Amino acid sequence: MKEHSQSTILIVDDSPENLYCLNELLRPRYRILAANSGEECLRLASGNNRPDLILLDVMMPGMDGFTVFKKLRHATDTRHIPVIFLTAMIQAKDEEFGLDLGAEDYITKPIRPLVVMARVRMQLELQAARRWMENRNAGLEAEVKQRMAENDMIQRVSIRALAHLAEMRDPETGNHILRTQGYVRLLASKLQNHPRFRDILTPTYIELLSQSAPLHDIGKVGIPDHILLKPEKLTPEEWVIMKTHAKLGSDALEMAERDLDKKLPFLEIAKEISHYHHEKWDGSGYPEGLKENVIPISARLMAVADVFDALISARVYKPAMSPSQARDIIAEGRGRHFDPDMTDTFLQHYGEFVAIAEHYREPC
Repeated sequence: MKEHSQSTILIVDDSPENLYCLNELLRPRYRILAANSGEECLRLASGNNRPDLILLDVMMPGMDGFTVFKKLRHATDTRHIPVIFLTAMIQAKDEEFGLDLGAEDYITKPIRPLVVMARVRMQLELQAARRWMENRNAGLEAEVKQRMAENDMIQRVSIRALAHLAEMRDPETGNHILRTQGYVRLLASKLQNHPRFRDILTPTYIELLSQSAPLHDIGKVGIPDHILLKPEKLTPEEWVIMKTHAKLGSDALEMAERDLDKKLPFLEIAKEISHYHHEKWDGSGYPEGLKENVIPISARLMAVADVFDALISARVYKPAMSPSQARDIIAEGRGRHFDPDMTDTFLQHYGEFVAIAEHYREPC
């Protein structure tokens, strides 16, 4: 903390006698600035040698002390300087008025040296304590921000690691998680002002959605290789097993959340995406057969992203389609497979989806 002997006090009084008396009283312990008018007070208070405390006379010609105080509080660079009113006005209502304005203290004249010294010392100690707390809080806030950033990085790395586990089971998916993450963020951003979605698709939600998107196929880790990597069409029995990846993924995320003993927003969205991204608008999807608005928004967004990327990507069981062919299939699925408004928005911004696909194109 600042030593009181280094503190600067601005004395403001139109009486030369009062300025002299206060200067003589306080100079042995403090640095002193003096002003004989409200205008001079405002100039000195906002100058380079800013005071730590102001002793302000109330009854001055021209600009009185109350007016000066209001101007001090209005200015950004002086609003935090503590002020003690000095006045010959001894009525209780006058003191109440000054304190109601926000002054730290109120000393009546004639000046009593011991009272002035005690009040000045107390206000400087309070000011020093406030500054120490502000600096301490600033340090703590910086530390909290750093730890939050580190936790966020750990969370992102963990998500990517889990997602890549699923990719490693099916190496032909390559940059699928990066592309679908980009598609979902783009589609959500284009829909955030839509009347149907604007209450949910806030910037915070879109960020959480983007973080969660890579986990949409995490359940494939639990699918046997002979089914997951089969180059031919799956048998009905194998298809039943393949479809369980949706629930396997959401169950795994649910167990992770239980281990944490705390609900995390991004995990809630990740569970929705994992479990429901194969649902269809007309109710013909899996695993629950949900339809229309009952399907979570996050899953509806991922449905468009996942199908588009699957269509334009080569797999062991099929060649890649051109983006324009995939666009036509998405358009045909409007109102059947996909949310109509999401489909329209995808088609409107189709070129931007293709740009994301090109950016994360698989190496030859």
